[in-house]
Amino acid sequence: MDFKSYLEAHGTPTFRAPGDHVFRQGDENQGLYFIRAGFLKAYYVTEGGTLQIKSFLSEGMVIGSLAAAFEGEAATFNLQCLEDCALVRFSFDHLRSLACDNPSLVQTMTEFLLALALKKERREYEFLCLSAEERYRRLRDRSPGLFDRVTQQDIALYLGVTPVALSRIKKRVGQGTRSAAS
Repeated sequence: MDFKSYLEAHGTPTFRAPGDHVFRQGDENQGLYFIRAGFLKAYYVTEGGTLQIKSFLSEGMVIGSLAAAFEGEAATFNLQCLEDCALVRFSFDHLRSLACDNPSLVQTMTEFLLALALKKERREYEFLCLSAEERYRRLRDRSPGLFDRVTQQDIALYLGVTPVALSRIKKRVGQGTRSAAS
């Protein structure tokens, strides 16, 4: 059985509107979600009420709180739809149990987990080793379509800067690009 067949047989389709939360930080939501269509943001809210964006997610990705799905703990982050979303909810435990006897599902799980690990490694490196301007340039170069799908406020939160700082970075980067072309 391949992953598509698994989702058709064992997944539960769900549709959400922009602004809807799939789950919230602290919820006991053990499901994982395959994104068929739409765009979402995963974010944390600190004890002081500060919002920190963890990631943006789009079609073909899988998302869920592994702490909740694997460990049975509360979800550690919020997942909110930024566009109309078509999702398929499935059980991580069920997928794992079927994967024991199915090399195709093992391969799919391995690919999803490797993609997650690589994404996390890059994000950690960027926050620990790069300046805000360098993070902005990387985001712009790697995900140019992102800027059409999210607000400048969310871009700033993702980069870990204020909206004013983002505006200044964009101005510097824009001026640098024009002068380099001259």
